[in-house]
Amino acid sequence: MNIDELKLVAAAIVAKQKGLLAADESSPTIKKRFDAIQLESTEENRRRYRELLFTAGGIERYISGVILFDETLRQSSSGGIPFVRLLSERGIIPGIKVDKGAKSLALYSGNQITEGLDGLRDRLAEYRQLGARFAKWRAVIQIDECELPAPYAVHANVHALARYAALCQEADIVPIVEPEVLMDGKHGIERCEAVTSQVLKSLFEELDAHRIAFEGILLKPNMVIAGLKCPSQPEPRQIAEATVRCLKRYVPAAIPGIVFLSGGQSPQDATANLSAINELGPQPWQLSFSYGRALQAPVLDAWKGRDDSKVKAQEVFFKRCRLNGLARDGTYTESMEGN
Repeated sequence: MNIDELKLVAAAIVAKQKGLLAADESSPTIKKRFDAIQLESTEENRRRYRELLFTAGGIERYISGVILFDETLRQSSSGGIPFVRLLSERGIIPGIKVDKGAKSLALYSGNQITEGLDGLRDRLAEYRQLGARFAKWRAVIQIDECELPAPYAVHANVHALARYAALCQEADIVPIVEPEVLMDGKHGIERCEAVTSQVLKSLFEELDAHRIAFEGILLKPNMVIAGLKCPSQPEPRQIAEATVRCLKRYVPAAIPGIVFLSGGQSPQDATANLSAINELGPQPWQLSFSYGRALQAPVLDAWKGRDDSKVKAQEVFFKRCRLNGLARDGTYTESMEGN
């Protein structure tokens, strides 16, 4: 393990005003995105769309890295330039999603476990050779008002995250550990904070047991937020205070950065909440973003698969990148959405 290299890559990912584009949608997931704009999910259309994102002007000012799917890591631009090289030449670090998705946890109804550890050491060696410098593994934590998640489901998922992280560091790849407490359901923000606390406490105990060098990893958590169906939705300030309180209790200061997932938040809400978190002042870690839908949904709406809409879609993408860059400083305001 080259800890100096891991530290350099991790620090570059959470450089000031910068964050990650999560463009690692699996084939079934991106099909759903394309279905919404009535575009067939062919390999060529997926390549065209990713090229639109990766070649948008000016994004390197706000995007430090891109999480890629296996297919995308191996693709090239219409001009024949491998995406990994195209991104690297813009100063954008290529990364790779390595998990195989969440499945039902046997004998634990309502809970899930993420698969993909089998053969991971060999896959990481190949991804490193192909140019990936960081990786991501997502654990899905189901939540309700009282019963979910089962304690064993939390343990199983954080144990898998720790095993993944150890294999990444062994391969000189920065692991992004993503324990996502879902925002589906009717639960309130207090319930989310309790479950997120439980998950983070267990996660860092497992990471420590697996001898992970905290200076060479990044955390990708959910914000502490109410369920989408909860009748009482908190304001950004309340979300920010609960999120930072939870992180301070359980996340070691040695972690260089935290890159929040957007989950089911709207693009505007994800940006406003990130800005509110950073308005609370400096924390032990950089507080950044690793957004998929929150960056891409407006782009897809503007593009709709049409070549004559590409420039407009890229302008929309740059705007969302810039607004989230401002949110990194806590200087975003809702009025900027109209500019």
